[in-house]
Amino acid sequence: MPRYTIETTYRLPIYRQQTYQAPTLEEACALALDDEDWTGGKEDHETSGATYVTGIWKGETDGSGPSLAIPEQFDEALARKADLFDDLVEVLKEPARVMGLSRDQFAHWLPRALTVLGRADNIVHDATRATPGADAGGGIAESGQ
Repeated sequence: MPRYTIETTYRLPIYRQQTYQAPTLEEACALALDDEDWTGGKEDHETSGATYVTGIWKGETDGSGPSLAIPEQFDEALARKADLFDDLVEVLKEPARVMGLSRDQFAHWLPRALTVLGRADNIVHDATRATPGADAGGGIAESGQ
């Protein structure tokens, strides 16, 4: 049976509370973002992010060899959402361009739209254990929505 070295990560928020004097709320926010002094910053273990895979290698390794592609469902949720955004926009723009899709155009568009929407649904519901090829559309095809 093959062995894999898997590197996982989670994001740990570190926060600080500082008071800034500024003429507007926006300027106070800008001052806070520009402030690089994190002395007294506190780790927020209560709201740490979910664990996700950041590296995969075949066999036992220190991570210095060639890495394997990370299956999408094990990547960081925020990165998955960002990657998916462009796909969603492109697929959803198609019927907006030409609302009078022919039957052939609709038959080509619908499976692609359902696939992309299924990916989005998995990300929204954090389906890190989704079975590849399973109905990821959340019943979209059956409901006709």
